[in-house]
Parts: sequence; structure tokens; C-alpha cells
Amino acid sequence: MGYYVNPGSRKFKMGLNSEIYVDKSHLLAETNALFDTERRFVCLSRPRRFGKTMAANMMAAYYGSGEDAGKLFENLNISTHESYEQHLNQYTVIMINMQVFLSEEKAKASRADKALSVSDMLMRLEQVVTEELLEICPEDKFKDTENFVRVMYDAYQATKKPFVILIDEWDCLFREYKDDKASQTTYLDFLRLWLKDQAYIGLAYMTGILPIKKYGSHSALNMFDEYSMTRPRRFLDYFGFTAQEVATLCNAYDASISEIETWYNGYFVDLDKPIYNPTSVVQSLLANQIDNYWNKTETYEALKDYIALDFDGLKNKLLQMISGYAVAVNANKFTNDMTTFNSADDVLTLLVHLGYLSYNFEKKEVRIPNEEVKTEFINSIEDMKDWASVVTVIHQSRDLLQAIWHKEAEIVAKGIEAIHEQNTSILQYHDENSLACVISLALYGANTYYTIIRELPTGKGYADLVFIPRKKHLDKPAIVVELKWNKDAKGALAQIKERNYASALTDYEGNLLLVGINYDKDKKTHTCEIEQMSL
Repeated sequence: MGYYVNPGSRKFKMGLNSEIYVDKSHLLAETNALFDTERRFVCLSRPRRFGKTMAANMMAAYYGSGEDAGKLFENLNISTHESYEQHLNQYTVIMINMQVFLSEEKAKASRADKALSVSDMLMRLEQVVTEELLEICPEDKFKDTENFVRVMYDAYQATKKPFVILIDEWDCLFREYKDDKASQTTYLDFLRLWLKDQAYIGLAYMTGILPIKKYGSHSALNMFDEYSMTRPRRFLDYFGFTAQEVATLCNAYDASISEIETWYNGYFVDLDKPIYNPTSVVQSLLANQIDNYWNKTETYEALKDYIALDFDGLKNKLLQMISGYAVAVNANKFTNDMTTFNSADDVLTLLVHLGYLSYNFEKKEVRIPNEEVKTEFINSIEDMKDWASVVTVIHQSRDLLQAIWHKEAEIVAKGIEAIHEQNTSILQYHDENSLACVISLALYGANTYYTIIRELPTGKGYADLVFIPRKKHLDKPAIVVELKWNKDAKGALAQIKERNYASALTDYEGNLLLVGINYDKDKKTHTCEIEQMSL
């Protein structure tokens, strides 16, 4: 058992020993199905803190022939799968955390006061792996120990065991040296030479944040099948926690499922299996506290830089998403790096891969997934000058909510009018959807007290905006908002009653406020009507 070659199961044991461990071992059934096939090259990209390294540690323990790990897996889900015993501890695993090698080389370069050499980093990788392969195979089996690919081939011939190559943080060079194209090319050429078309590879599994870098219409590593935040496909269950897993945990820790869902759910909203941020769920349950836990990761530090990029329509799209709506995006042109931006769509697609946005594959839309991420967007624009009017609206939004609670319809109408006037450079009315965006921004403070549902199905149509009090705030009234364009606020109230929108609030008992808002396009004025009823 070595450090890089067959590293063993110790790190996986640490995961198993943790207070909260969610069994994701069926991932191995998926990779077993790809073993020794043309599809044995897998690149799985996810944001930070979504369990990439833990999965790689599990694979090292399962596939590596350095020790018998059967006892670790005998009570896990994979043990019941038909492929379990066939692959258990049968192969030579090489596990590389590329971030470690990059960091070591950066430290060396800094001490020597010279530029980073990716070639030196890769030579170091070849050296340490070769040394460990020489320890497990007779030296006379190696024909050329200076040729890394030949070393791999000779070790395979000597042991008759295919290699499982696990590369964690594969994309760190692209994230830390965004503009160093020469180093990136050297790195990609190394990976291609090491892995592509090599018979000694039984499975190659890479994880990172970014999908594989594209050059023009091709990829230097086009043998890999990619499973990303825009296309998770068969690996969806392993991108985070599923709804069933979270429900089980909330039951065990007596936590509010609705609160956890509001704060940490929201990824892959178009699929039948919604995905939660796993690290934030665990942190919240252990602390017994809903909070923003993921903002401690380094990906959030760059959010402000991306928000500030001056692409046509980007600011408007971001504002719509902060207000709770989805926006259309073309994710296909993104070149999978952090510097090549040709449009607002490229920026938004990068934010999907970083975990700031969720992507609806069917509708080709993005949105902010949950309250945890939304708070970070707000934090990022707080001190940006060209977002000052928006920040002011957000800070004042609780005043407008208070006016609704007190049924002060004229104050509500004037408040919405002022918000629109202050932000006409971003928020331009075109239809009721534009009006809904303004209202959502104006009532941003309601997120503290309510679960907000946009276009709630009611059986007789859709209520534009519905505010349902959270469990901790059941003293607040529920609110149904109907919006009209060039019509009448009283007519909006009449529609709420006529179509019985209140019937959709089947689990709610208490006070209900009906709010009708109309925008007169010719006069450029808003009117509002508010009524109270009980359920």
C-alpha cells in the first residue's frame, strides 16, 4: 500500500466514522458498468463541497488491491449489487489530488523566486508514481523507467491488473492560472498521452469544478464522457443529497424539511430528483441552525467579479434571478474556462458550474437555487456603485411588506412606483412578467417570513405570487398577489375570489390578505387594493 498507488481505505473510513454519513456507494455500480468499456473515461464536475473527494476516497478503497476493504462495504448499498464482488479490491489504483501537486510546485517556485513550471510538476508526478510502481513489481519487468507510459504498461503486464486512475481537482490549473494557455496545453497533452487509448486503463475517473476545456470545436480529452452541472445524466444522485436522503436526515435530527429545502435545495430543478447542497445540509443539522455555510468556500469570493462583467443584458438577468425568476440561457457555447467570455450566457453558464445557479435542461433556463446562494448574491452587490438603487430597494422592502400587513394600499402603490422609477435603467416594463419581477424585488424582505411561490397552480389558473408563512412565522398572514397590466386593481381582487385562488393553500389556516396591483401603461402609475379574509 502506497501514498499514490493503492492508497488504501483510511480516508474513506474517516467518512464512514463521521456523525453524518450518507451512503452513496451505488456510485460504484455505475462505474462498474463502465469498467473495461469504451466509456471507461468519466469526468464528473461539481461545485466545491459537493462530495467529490469523498467519492474518490470510496473508489480508492473499493477498487484498490492493496488491502481487503470488504468489511467497510458489507453493510453499504453496493454490497447487494451483482457487480460488487467482481470488482472489490481487484485493481491497481493510482489516486492523484492535482491540487496538492500544483500547490507543492507553487511553493517551490516561490522559494526559488521563479515562475511556476507545469512541466516540473508533471515530472514530479511521474517520479513519485514510478517509484511506488517499482515497489510493487519486480524491477526487471520494467524496460524503461524514464518513460512514464512505458512504466504503466510494464506494471500492467507484470500484475495483470488494469489501472483505476482517480484524479481529484483535475481542473485546478485552469482555475488558478486562468490566462496561462501554454501551461494548460502542456497539462492537457500530458493527460492525453497518459490516458487516451491506453489498454492498461480499466477506469479513469476525474473530478473537478469545470468541465473539460474546449479548444474550438474539439477537446484535448475527447475520450471522456462528461457529467456536469448542466448535464448530470446517470450520475444525478451523486451530485448532492436527494430529497429522500434529506427527509431521512431531517427526521433523525428533528429538523424542518421545509426550511432545509428553502435554504439548500434547488439544483437540477427540471428533473424528478431535486438535489440539495450536501455540505450545507450536514452543517445545518449538526449546528441545529439554518445559516449560510457554503460562503466559506473560495468559489464565492469571485462572485462579485462575475457580477461586474459588462455584458449586455447580464445585469437585468441577474436582477430577475435575485427577484426569484428564471432566465433563458444558451449553455452550449461555453468554452469551460474562467476567462473566455463572449456573452452574458457564458458568464451565467460558469456560475452554474460554480454552484451559484441551477440549470433547467428542458427549458434552457437558469435561476438562483435557494436562499443560501441568494444571500451571497446580495452580499456581493452591497458595495457595488451601479447596484446601489437595487440594494436600497432590498433594504426598504420590509417597509413595503409592513404596509401590506397594515392594508395601506396607497402606500404600497406609491412604494412600487418609486422602486420602478429608481431602477428604470434595469427594470423596464414590457408585460405582467416584468411587473412581477418588480413586485418580487419590492417584497424581497418577505423571504425572511415566507415561502414564496410564483405562479401557483390553483385548479382554475395560476396565482401570480403567493406568500405562505414559514413555521416560525405563523403569526403573519398569508398573501395572494394578482397582477394586472392596463386593467384594474379591483379586477385583480375579483379574479382572486372568482377563481378561488385561496383554495390552493390547503395546509394553511389563518388570516389571508388578497392584494391586487395594476400598472397603467399610459399614465405610468400603479394602483393597489388589499382585502383580508380568513381560512
